[in-house]
Amino acid sequence: MSTITTEKPQPGKGERLADWADGRLGIYGLAKANMRKIFPDHWSFMLGEICLYSFIIVILTGVYLTLFFHPSMNEVVYHGSYVPMQGVRMSEAYASTLDISFDVRGGLLIRQIHHWGALIFIAAMMVHMMRVFFTGAFRKPREVNWVFGFLLLVLGMFTGFTGYSLPDDLLSGTGVRFMEGAILSVPLVGTYLSFFLYGGEFPGGDFVARFYSVHILLLPGIMLGLVVAHLILVFYHKHTQFAGPGKTNKNVVGMPLLPIYMAKAGGFFFLVFGVIAIISAVASINPIWALGPYRADHVSTGAQPDWYMGFSEGLIRAMPGWEINLWGHTLVMGVFVPLVIFPLVLVAIAVYPFVEAWITGDQREHHIADRPRNAPTRTAFGVAWLTWYVVLLIAGGNDMFAQYLHLSINSITWFCRIGFFVAPVITFLITKRICLGLQRRDREKVLHGRETGIIKRLPHGEFVEVHEPLSQGQLHTLTAHEQYQPIEIGPTVDENGVERKVPLKEKLRARLSKGYFGSDQQIPKPSAEEYREIQSGHGHH
Repeated sequence: MSTITTEKPQPGKGERLADWADGRLGIYGLAKANMRKIFPDHWSFMLGEICLYSFIIVILTGVYLTLFFHPSMNEVVYHGSYVPMQGVRMSEAYASTLDISFDVRGGLLIRQIHHWGALIFIAAMMVHMMRVFFTGAFRKPREVNWVFGFLLLVLGMFTGFTGYSLPDDLLSGTGVRFMEGAILSVPLVGTYLSFFLYGGEFPGGDFVARFYSVHILLLPGIMLGLVVAHLILVFYHKHTQFAGPGKTNKNVVGMPLLPIYMAKAGGFFFLVFGVIAIISAVASINPIWALGPYRADHVSTGAQPDWYMGFSEGLIRAMPGWEINLWGHTLVMGVFVPLVIFPLVLVAIAVYPFVEAWITGDQREHHIADRPRNAPTRTAFGVAWLTWYVVLLIAGGNDMFAQYLHLSINSITWFCRIGFFVAPVITFLITKRICLGLQRRDREKVLHGRETGIIKRLPHGEFVEVHEPLSQGQLHTLTAHEQYQPIEIGPTVDENGVERKVPLKEKLRARLSKGYFGSDQQIPKPSAEEYREIQSGHGHH
């Protein structure tokens, strides 16, 4: 009797390579544990993806531009293909930017994509942070990730500023001169900071090379590290999701990372890239050849910073030109005060999650996003900040608004000075009232159902509108939010009549808690008893 033996097939080269890599890197175990991770699906979550993809596009196009840009302020005479500039004395930085625009194949398109990608990155960052803020997605355990996102926004702003200053054209040079004046207003150290940054008296001979190193190495390196850390924390903490049937703080309802989410993410990357490329091809931005090289004795007419830095200039333009002279020294308050306000506002944005956690005293993890209407005070603060930002943008472009709207520049400046204090308060109050009104509307929908627009006549002649009851899923969505109770100080006198000293910190916390969660700051959710009573026929049509 013969026996049949089968030889075990030998693994192929690809399998052997995979086994070799897995034995040293542990890739298979890592992938098996995480590649099926679930991500929720909502259109607002794409805002973060736009930030990531535009950042990648900026990095890729920036690498291409570094191959042709010369970060030098050495003077040369231009003899390139752009005829109107031939024979003009300029810096090597400006001349190489002209060469990129007119002589390097695809150079102008890459420049445009780089600039538009940077603008879209910062715009998407701001909108993404607003989404996180208004939905309360910054709460525990995501406070650190909020700080990472905030740092990315701030570093992106300064990376953009150093980037559009590199061509050494008249527009960017005017912005650099503006910054130099702001730095000089810093008491005691302003002159030293300016000399360190510019390599001597403005405009110096080194600021392009120094900005170049900061722009392509220091800031992008830090930002890349923050992006990686941000994504790791998003992956580790799991993504927030909006309230709905089956969704809790202990689970995530959505699609697996592989293959569905990755396929959608890959397609969305090319969609973002395509949109930015189309915008870059049809909408010119920063045409430096129309401005000319920078000269310290020239000022670009209508010079405006990019929109994300406009509010900082608005602070200085709106501030009265006060000065204080002490012991032979002049303190320029018109510039120094805005320089103090600017970082304070940024710090307030960064620490807000910790402030709200202290006010609520809530140490639980939150993975369900709020509807903005259900947190009226927080939403009102966000809208007030945006209003303040818009007022300062108007102040930063007061000359252009005056020219195009045929108004007095002094009137616009005074409007911004008053609006700086008044407009955020007005929008805060209006936003809170709107949120409370939407809460009342949700309460009515839960109790009485959705208005159908169908009018019915009852037997005794009364006309009523027919309401359609909401589904269980809709009821859950409208009633899933938490309603905090304000913190109470408690009795200040014990049973023996001895007065208890209440710390000022505790008093402040109780007052803020009442301002956030007092009876006039939220509409009570309908109880199960109220719902059952209405549905039983009492007062329901």
